[in-house]
Amino acid sequence: MEANKILSTDFLDLLFEGRNKSYGAYELRRSYRKRLIMALGFTILGFAVIAGGIYLKSQLKSKEDSEAVKINEVTIQQIEQEKPEEPPPPPPPPPPKQAPPPKIEMKQFTPPKIVKDEEVKEPPPAVEELKETKIGTINQEGIKDIGIVTPPAAVDAGKGLVEAKPVEKEPEVFTKVEVEAKYPGNWRSFLERNLDGQVAVDNGASPGQYTVVIQFVVDVAGNVSDVKALTKQGFGMEQEAMRVIKRSGKWNPAIQNGREVKAYRKQPITFLVQDQ
Repeated sequence: MEANKILSTDFLDLLFEGRNKSYGAYELRRSYRKRLIMALGFTILGFAVIAGGIYLKSQLKSKEDSEAVKINEVTIQQIEQEKPEEPPPPPPPPPPKQAPPPKIEMKQFTPPKIVKDEEVKEPPPAVEELKETKIGTINQEGIKDIGIVTPPAAVDAGKGLVEAKPVEKEPEVFTKVEVEAKYPGNWRSFLERNLDGQVAVDNGASPGQYTVVIQFVVDVAGNVSDVKALTKQGFGMEQEAMRVIKRSGKWNPAIQNGREVKAYRKQPITFLVQDQ
C-alpha cells in the first residue's frame, strides 16, 4: 500500500492487506459492531417481554383472587311475618248486684234510770220481746233475729285487678338484639384481604358457587368465641372461613335495652370456582 494512503485507510483494510478478504474473516470483523448492537437489542427486548408477561400474570391472578370470594354480610335476626292486629278483649262484665241484707227487728236500748212511775214516758221493752230482737240505738221493724249472717262485700268489686307476671330471666347469649355486634373496621375488606380464594380450587372443587355459613359469639368485651360452621360444603372452605374469623380481633358488642350484651352472629361467605 502506498504511504500516502495509510492514514486514510480503514484498520481492517490495513490488517487484511495482501490477504484473502473473501475467506470470511474480513466480513465477520467488518459486521461485528452491527451484530453486537442487534444482539443487545434482542436481549433487551427479550427481558422486556419476560417482565411484561410476569406483570400481566400477576394482575390476572390478583383479579381472579378478588373475584373468587364473594362476601355477603347478614345478621342473625330472623324476619318474622307481621301478624294482623287482634281486637282488644271486651271489658269484664260488672259484678252482679247483691240483694241488700234483710232488716232485722231492733229495739232501742233505754239506759236504766230511777224515776217515779208517772214520769216514765217510754217504758222499756218486755223481756219476751227481746229474745228474738237485736238491741240497737233505734226502734226498727223487720224479721226476727234468727242468726242471719250478712254476706261479705266482694273483694274485687269489679276493679279487674290482674296478677303481675313474674319477670322473665334474660338469656345468657342473645339470638336477637336491637343493635348487632359490629366489626370496628371495614369487615368486607378484612375478609377479602385474608381469605384464600383458591382453597376450593386447590382441594379439587368443581366449577360453581359454594356458600358457607359461620356462626360465632361476641361477648360484652368484644371477644370472638364459639366459632363453628353451620354448613358442610367441604373442600376446606369452612375451615378457611373459621380461621379468618377467629383472627378478626376485637368487635363492638351487641346492644340490648341500652346495654352491651353477649350475642350470636352469622356470616355467610360465597366461594366462586371458575372453569380453568
